[in-house]
Order: sequence, then structure tokens, then C-alpha cells
Amino acid sequence: MKRNKFKDILMLVVGNFLLAFAIQYFILPNNVLSGGVAGIAVALEPLIHVNAEVIINALVFVLFVLGAIFLGKRFALKTVVSSILYPIFLWLLNLWITPVPVEPLLASIFGGVVSGIGIGVVFRTGASTGGMDIPPLIIAKHTHTKVSTWILVVDAFTVCLGLITYSLNSVLIGFLSVWVSSYVINKTMIFGGDEAKTVYIISQEYNLILERIHEDLDRGSTLIEARGGYTGESRPIILSVISKNQYPVLEREVLLIDKNAFLIVSDATEVHGEGWSYDYPL
Repeated sequence: MKRNKFKDILMLVVGNFLLAFAIQYFILPNNVLSGGVAGIAVALEPLIHVNAEVIINALVFVLFVLGAIFLGKRFALKTVVSSILYPIFLWLLNLWITPVPVEPLLASIFGGVVSGIGIGVVFRTGASTGGMDIPPLIIAKHTHTKVSTWILVVDAFTVCLGLITYSLNSVLIGFLSVWVSSYVINKTMIFGGDEAKTVYIISQEYNLILERIHEDLDRGSTLIEARGGYTGESRPIILSVISKNQYPVLEREVLLIDKNAFLIVSDATEVHGEGWSYDYPL
């Protein structure tokens, strides 16, 4: 438990630092209309004439309160760390780093990559950075859809605010930053997970094969009742999802039991459930 808590705290620190670095080095200096509170700050600063960092800190506080109300105390306890760390890192990096001018297109891409990694790392702890990722988390919780998808949608609307004060060119560059960030968040959240394969097995010796799947591979299975299209005979089909490195073992065991067994194998792009999913404690 202590090791897991230390790991979560370390990930929160690293994730918030990366996000703050992306904002201070790429987004704010180059007025990139990214998503999140930074994007809102960039869009609103010319209108209300308030410093972008002040806008960011105010939004972080308000959104944290919303997260605590809709996502629960456990979420709030982890996110309060981000709500403290993120503004501190923004302030420190503002003192330490002198941004180097970067082409807006490059700033949007690299800002999206670095911020996406930071947000994804924080999400893996079950927390939030305390910014505009809280509304997507609330929506995802109640719709059972990907968080990264709603981040893309919410951030796209955020970028559209820039049409009020910036050119269409700036908005299009902002959309690129938002897409890159959403893509990297998703990849960061599944990084290190098992690559899975879906296996269908047709064999008369299905009982022995099921034993090998359950005992040797420690994987679950499902029996699907089917009927042969040519013979009309009823026969069960075994469905099992296994990790990529388990497939050679399964294939060997199946063919030792029944050399005439029929196997259909495909890559599983995403698996949810016990033994596979990364669950967010929301």
C-alpha cells in the first residue's frame, strides 16, 4: 500500500510538472489555442485583460469544486494535490524558464504531446490535473465512454473561443494541438498494458482445452453454442481473450489435445473487465 501511494504521488508530481512545462514553454508564450484552462486563458486574456495565469488558477479552483461534488471524495483527495502542484509549477517555471520563440505549428504539436503525457500520467493514478479534464471525467463516468474522447470534444469547443479574438489560422492550429493531446493521453493511459488476442476454438475436445485455458493460462473463457453450416451438427465454440505472449502456449496445448482443432485468432484492440481493465476510482 505504501509503495502504491508513493508511486501515485510520484506520478502526480511528474504529470503536473510536464503539463505545467508544456503550458509555460509552448502554449502561453506562443498564444497557442490549446484545450484546457490554458486554452481558455489564451482566448479570454485579450477580452478581459486579466493575466493568463490568474485565469488559469481561478478556473482550476472552480473546476476542482465541481469535481469534488460530482466525482466524490476519493477523487477530490487525489486531485487536490494536482490543484496545488499545477499552479506552483506554473509559477516556478515562469521564474526559471525563458521561453524560446517557436513556430506556432511546432509549439502546438509539441505542446500537445508533452501536455498529453502529463495528463495521461495523472489519469493513471485515478486523479485529475484539476482543470478542464474534470468535465470530460464527469461525462465519461455517466456515459461509460472514453475520457480521451470527451477531452477532445470539450477542448475543441474551447479552441473555438479563439474565433472571437484570433484568426481562423490560429484556431486550426489549436485543433491540431487538441487532437495530438487527446491521442497522446489515450496512448499514455494504456501504456504498459498487455497486448491481447481474441481466440475462437472449435474442437470436439473442448472440455480438455477449457481446463488448459483455466489452469495453465489462468484466463477465462466463454462457450458459444453453434451449429455447423454444412453438417448441421451442434458444437460449442470456445471464446477466450489471452495476452499476446500466451498465444504460443495456448496453440501448442490445443494442438496436442486435438490436432484437428480449428483456431481463429485476431488482435483485441481494447479489453475491459477483470484482469484487463485499468479502473478509475471515480
